[in-house]
Amino acid sequence: MIISASRRTDIPAFYAEWFMNRIRAGYCTVPNPFNRNQVSYVSLKPTEIEVIVFWTRNPRPLFAHLAELDQLGYRYYFQFTVMANPRELDPKSPPLAAAVKTFKQLAELVTPARVIWRYDPMVFSNVTNAAFHQATYSQIAQELRGYTTRSVISIVDDYKKARKRMQDLTRQGINVQTESQFWQSDGEVDALLRNMAEIATAHDMEIVSCAEELDLESCGIRPGKCVDDGVIKQIFGLEVGLKKDPSQREACGCVVSKDIGMYDSCLFGCQYCYATTSFDLAKRNHEAHDPLSPSIVGWYEVEPKTTDKKLNQTRMF
Repeated sequence: MIISASRRTDIPAFYAEWFMNRIRAGYCTVPNPFNRNQVSYVSLKPTEIEVIVFWTRNPRPLFAHLAELDQLGYRYYFQFTVMANPRELDPKSPPLAAAVKTFKQLAELVTPARVIWRYDPMVFSNVTNAAFHQATYSQIAQELRGYTTRSVISIVDDYKKARKRMQDLTRQGINVQTESQFWQSDGEVDALLRNMAEIATAHDMEIVSCAEELDLESCGIRPGKCVDDGVIKQIFGLEVGLKKDPSQREACGCVVSKDIGMYDSCLFGCQYCYATTSFDLAKRNHEAHDPLSPSIVGWYEVEPKTTDKKLNQTRMF
């Protein structure tokens, strides 16, 4: 089994203590996002976990625990987002200089092949146009040269959860373009993607896309996988032999994994985020979080080997 930690929230940044407690306990519980009365028991024993994929903007809280993970025999790699958007879009992400420093330190700890640089999603607006992204991507690529072997890019999707926030940005003078608008910009985005591919190559990085429906191979960007059987084989010599994850979008190429995160629990407040409906709710969930709980939000108990059965609840917030 592959563990995704997590597409739904930033576990390394905000729940590292909880994660390590669950590693030591050998399991966690994950309520169904659409029905909290259905709860999965997820084994986290090293003998049952093939790989852990971390998704994060700040893995620093995990640094003190990496040696323990190694000693216990866990295999893992990081999907690490480093961007430099205006604070109106990314109000609480680490500043670029801090993120780059953390990225380099992590690569030195676990090797560059196990730290994948995510420059995604790209938001196009009057303050983050193609010229902004080209300059920013080039700057970060130069900084990260030698500290990663792969860059992942994508263009922001029109998520229902984020629409009101996009409308609020417009009232603040930031006009976020829709997908149809930026693809009609006289080849500007196409030229940007070609330039990004050239920049990545020049800095010894492979560049791939994440869940893009459009074919970007003409720009030098092939479809990628974030939970990637090829990367797992290359890094760990492990044949996971899994098919595409049917629970992900059609354009997503990731192989099957089990996500142990929960929605509405990340504090970074990215305006375009698909995993957060309400920043206030995310703050409340984080404040109620108990590092000793089997689950990130609330307290859900379920018997081992019982998956998506009715809750055997001992305590729940």
